[in-house]
Amino acid sequence: MRDDASFGLGLQQTKVSLVEPNALWERAYAHEAAAIREALGDMAIDIQHVGSTAIPGIKAKPIIDILVGIKHFDDGPLCIGPMEKIGYEYAGSDIVPDDHIFGRGNASDSRTHLVHIVEHLGNNWNRMLVFRDALRKDAGLARAYEQLKVGLAGEHAESRAAYTKAKGEFIDAVLVKAGVS
Repeated sequence: MRDDASFGLGLQQTKVSLVEPNALWERAYAHEAAAIREALGDMAIDIQHVGSTAIPGIKAKPIIDILVGIKHFDDGPLCIGPMEKIGYEYAGSDIVPDDHIFGRGNASDSRTHLVHIVEHLGNNWNRMLVFRDALRKDAGLARAYEQLKVGLAGEHAESRAAYTKAKGEFIDAVLVKAGVS
């Protein structure tokens, strides 16, 4: 088992808490991407680090978000067995449309990683990468996002679903400006 604590990872599943940026998050992503690549083999066309831990210098929930692109969304269930073998639980594809979500860590205690398996170059793939890249390229935009998240974390500390929903308007505005809907 990979040592998630040494990377400063882990947050109770429904809670929202932001921590200072951690230089080890990129290494934690790389370790996990390698394990996923080995588990999924050719099914994984591409693997990307997404979410706030992929944005240098901003506070984030201590959970590594990973985007895995597969050829066809309907092939997602084929990933369940290999992902379970490396410690992931399948959360389903009904939480976010066209997104097979897997979590690592103890669901009742602490999550350390979330994997989004989506259609490579599909809408979810493009939205996540365009948003990540916009924040990576514009430090002012990244700071604005961080400020929004800090306020929302205080407001929605007990409901990750409400916190995520409340960020939607900001995310959509960035995507519209980038020409992605």
